[in-house]
Amino acid sequence: MAAKPQIDPYDHRRPLAIPSPPFPSSPFPSSPTKRFLQTHRLALWLISLSGSAAVLLGFIILILSFTVFKVNDPQLTMNSLHINRLLFPGIGSSLANPFSLNATLTADISIKNPNAAAFMFRNSTTDFYYAGEVVGVAYAPAGKVRPRRTLRMNVTVDVLADRVVMDTNATGVVLGEGAVNITSFTDVSGRVDLLGIYKRDLDILLNCSFTLGVFENRLINRVCQGNVV
Repeated sequence: MAAKPQIDPYDHRRPLAIPSPPFPSSPFPSSPTKRFLQTHRLALWLISLSGSAAVLLGFIILILSFTVFKVNDPQLTMNSLHINRLLFPGIGSSLANPFSLNATLTADISIKNPNAAAFMFRNSTTDFYYAGEVVGVAYAPAGKVRPRRTLRMNVTVDVLADRVVMDTNATGVVLGEGAVNITSFTDVSGRVDLLGIYKRDLDILLNCSFTLGVFENRLINRVCQGNVV
């Protein structure tokens, strides 16, 4: 019969190690209330950012509207008027003004565009008047004036001989004096289009009055006044 093992009262065996519980990732566990507060702060931050961006965008648009996007009036100028031909075809219909004339004139006209976008204009006309009656019409084709550029063009007109008589008398003819007072009216219609954001239709009007020195064969004086509507 086998003997039973003796138990040593002083044999203290180490107990098995008990694993400790895992620590949470945060000392304060998340809760629905805390998640709501975080979402609310994020929404407020996004709203504030959007508002600041809208204010900045409006400020930029306001500055551009007074600078780049501001549509300034183009300027129409008659730089000179040349007499290409001046003839005396016959006797006028008035005893007080017995000499009629035939003249071919060339007007040097320029359009200045001060805007940041091109100015597109349609066909234009220049009417010449003598004593309130149309004595000639000059036509100019449609075109474009580049941004901040000036376009020059020449228009030629034949003054109708049977409608113009010299503003002079027999004494003036003998002394070599004589003049014809003529007025002109130019109408140029067009549009300035700023990137499709702002469009403006413009009518540029130019009224001129000048005196032709008949015997001197030159332009004595010229006065012009422009307007944009």
